[in-house]
Amino acid sequence: MVKETKLYDLLSITPTATQDEIKKAYRKAALKWHPDKNKDNPDAAERFKECSQAYEILSDPEKRKTYDQFGLEFLLRGGAAPPPDAGPGANPFAGAGAGGMPESFASFFTNAAGGGGGGRSFSYGFNFTDPNDLFRNTFRDGGLGGDPFEDLFGTSRGTPSSASGRTRMRGSFGSESMRAARQPTPEVTTVERPLPLSLEDLYNGVTKKMKIKRKMFDETGKRTTTDTVLEVPIKPGLKKGSKIRFKGVGDQEEGGQQDLVFIVEEKPHALFVREGDDLVHNVDLELKEALTGWKRTVTTIDGKNLNIDKAGPTQPGSSDSYPGLGMPISKKPGQRGNFIVRYNVKFPMTLTSTQKQKLREIL
Repeated sequence: MVKETKLYDLLSITPTATQDEIKKAYRKAALKWHPDKNKDNPDAAERFKECSQAYEILSDPEKRKTYDQFGLEFLLRGGAAPPPDAGPGANPFAGAGAGGMPESFASFFTNAAGGGGGGRSFSYGFNFTDPNDLFRNTFRDGGLGGDPFEDLFGTSRGTPSSASGRTRMRGSFGSESMRAARQPTPEVTTVERPLPLSLEDLYNGVTKKMKIKRKMFDETGKRTTTDTVLEVPIKPGLKKGSKIRFKGVGDQEEGGQQDLVFIVEEKPHALFVREGDDLVHNVDLELKEALTGWKRTVTTIDGKNLNIDKAGPTQPGSSDSYPGLGMPISKKPGQRGNFIVRYNVKFPMTLTSTQKQKLREIL
């Protein structure tokens, strides 16, 4: 029978938990309460610190044994009675001075020869490890590559600690001194992916389903890859280079989850070339047709047939414009650009002497 269960409760485990279960519970709690994942929760940093301190005691067999027999107050205060205002729901580490204990006991516990409890001696000193160092070291020891938030970049977050890798915990983990020691959390990165679309897709507007893979960390800190299907809305008339952003759907990283941006690309079309909101269709004419007249039936992108009949000479590079038959204008619903028919006159590569002579006589 243990004297109290405060530290076990912080990690949501029972006093019979094995060391492996304690470590797994700590990883789960640390990932849940890590300040970088809870920027809008001011209490998360304190919970993160408490879980780290609870794990540091319970993961040490000697400290855990002393805690189980005599309780946390005895462990931190050398057997002193708990403060009178400490209720059942109070922070078990609250009111601690350097290293989580009052200053009056600091010299007593550091390299002490005796600490009460039947003549037991303690030499921990309770200079708790910096929660960030403990977080990284625990994941590294588990073969998980260190702090999962920093490993996604392959770079360190650069949280400094003392030369011994330990720090005295004065007050809250979110104190000004600790905030000053930590560098600002990097911004969430953005991943860009091309989204090739046909001219018909851009004309009609569609919803594209895109399957993406993203890297996440489970509750034990293990990196996993999951598949997600995104529905990408394509508005009619959207132009090449347009960006469609999805926030927080990419890989998990220190600042949160990556944003994903799809960049619209336009596939080449067999009949039309897009110029802004206009569609251009090229008609090739033989020289004789251009000079003497011709007829053509041209189909627009929405399936309408245009019968074009020209009797006189057609100038190379000239064109005819048909309003309202081009691409939809995305910012002006219900309006469309122009459909342009442009004429390309094909000149013969060679002429015989007779042909040249006849042309001279005619022209």
